[in-house]
Amino acid sequence: MTPLTQFSGLIVSLLICFIVAVLGALASTNASDFYGELVKPAWAPPGWLFGPVWTMLYIMMGVAAWLVWRPSGFNGAQLALSLFLAQLIFNALWSWLFFNMQLGMWAFVDITLLWVCLVAMVILFWQVSTVAGMLILPYILWVSFATLLNFHVWKLNPELLA
Repeated sequence: MTPLTQFSGLIVSLLICFIVAVLGALASTNASDFYGELVKPAWAPPGWLFGPVWTMLYIMMGVAAWLVWRPSGFNGAQLALSLFLAQLIFNALWSWLFFNMQLGMWAFVDITLLWVCLVAMVILFWQVSTVAGMLILPYILWVSFATLLNFHVWKLNPELLA
């Protein structure tokens, strides 16, 4: 692969991640107001923290996908990169379910499926590139935390989250 092809691959990988971020953000236009109304456990982070954390996670996952793609393209890591695309769908869908449709149970189901995809994905990424696998670990940790938070917020707010 030429350096230009590799650089283009990195840009495409990051662009895919940020397109998903924008799709999720479209569902979250009133997220700060809605999140502020919710009863949250004492360990819930402040709303302002989510943006910076997700920005870093999207960069890390884009670089990780690129590292997996680099050795032999999509066909060389088809299962790993297909899981990557699947988890992006679950990722974007969560914002729509939680913030836009206010469906706490379905958001919890979605984030649980996201977590399962991430575990499988990190195993496959690690087989291609140790660095790629390591770049996904903070994402799994954050989604693990977010899964617990989603569950507790849903249970604490039955009148706001169906």
